[in-house]
Amino acid sequence: MKLDFTDKHVLITGGARGIGYEIARQFGDSGAMLSIFDYNEKTLSEATAVLQNMGYEVNSFLVDVSNQEIVIDSVDKTEAIAPIDVLVNNAGICLVTPFLELTREEWLRTIDINLTGSFYVAQAVCRYMAKRKNGSVLNMSSKNGLDGEFGHAHYNSSKAGLVLLTKTMAIELAHLNINVNAICPGYVRGPLNFDVDSDEFVEEFVNRYIPSNRTGLVTDVAPIFLFLAHEMSRYITGQTFVIDGGQLAGQKAFDWLINKQ
Repeated sequence: MKLDFTDKHVLITGGARGIGYEIARQFGDSGAMLSIFDYNEKTLSEATAVLQNMGYEVNSFLVDVSNQEIVIDSVDKTEAIAPIDVLVNNAGICLVTPFLELTREEWLRTIDINLTGSFYVAQAVCRYMAKRKNGSVLNMSSKNGLDGEFGHAHYNSSKAGLVLLTKTMAIELAHLNINVNAICPGYVRGPLNFDVDSDEFVEEFVNRYIPSNRTGLVTDVAPIFLFLAHEMSRYITGQTFVIDGGQLAGQKAFDWLINKQ
């Protein structure tokens, strides 16, 4: 069933590539007006052009979400185009550094973008939503916000913070008819890891951890954003949705055990 977002305005941060781009594309395909925040001018320009060539109405803004002044100004300009109905808080970075080697700069940059940046955008958007008493906020957390992973102390902490930010926002904003939910993807092949993870690493990771026996795709993750933003889901708020091929369900069986069954 294709959901209809005609006459809806959707803001996606980090919407110029990866999961964010696919979320934007699917909202556009469902009739929504799109506004995209991204910090990479070249990527943003290219993504905007492609989406516009698909026939979608797209507004783009060069934004570093860790800069509150720029965020507020950009949200004001986005809202002036049309009231923002849906916020997808997707902008984020992922750096791999062992805990004992983690620098202050790496820690602060990750928290500033992934957690504080999401707070800046959400607060600026929700102040408008609160006046209208209507809106939906979708925060991109991660499977790593629910359990640990070596080399990701800063990333894990930022995504765990987003889960609790989501719950607190949901409690405080429910009476204003603003629902807030978090989505936690597992391992998804995309721009954050293409240049880092070898094919051998990916194969070993899948074989060891993912019961569905494959990595996630951006097309696996995007649909739940549309579902949770739709009117049919208005009673769902403060929840965390995991999309990880079964990784967090428990330890995957070894091949020899599966073959015995």
